[in-house]
Amino acid sequence: MITETLSNEHAHCDNLFAQAESDVANGQWEKAARGVADFVKAMGQHFSAEEQILFPAFEQRTGQTAGPTQVMRFEHQQMRQLFAQMQQGLAQQDSSEYLGISETLLMLMRQHNAKEEQILYPMSDRVLGNEASAILAQMEQSKQGV
Repeated sequence: MITETLSNEHAHCDNLFAQAESDVANGQWEKAARGVADFVKAMGQHFSAEEQILFPAFEQRTGQTAGPTQVMRFEHQQMRQLFAQMQQGLAQQDSSEYLGISETLLMLMRQHNAKEEQILYPMSDRVLGNEASAILAQMEQSKQGV
């Protein structure tokens, strides 16, 4: 349940990212600016929901605070830094700067998503069991307020 739902969120964010990257490559700066804003907002909501709801629930259930959730938080921070750099390249309408940073981000996102989708989310589904649907509902509700 967690695996499927959050993997679908990854796919949605990936699509937003790819469209924005295409818009930058084609010099469609206004469209790219809207697309990047949508992408960064979606990623921010996803990260916040994980960090504030899923990860604490996982840590409480497993007693692991220095394990996979710590790595995911660190990678979220790395990605947030890359978002800021991408937005600078976008503001300067510097496609080579933007595309270079977006390539780095893409590699990090692929590795990060694979770890979550293949390891953390399935572990969360197992350890949280019947609580999974309530946690997903809380995560969704938290995004409405962001």
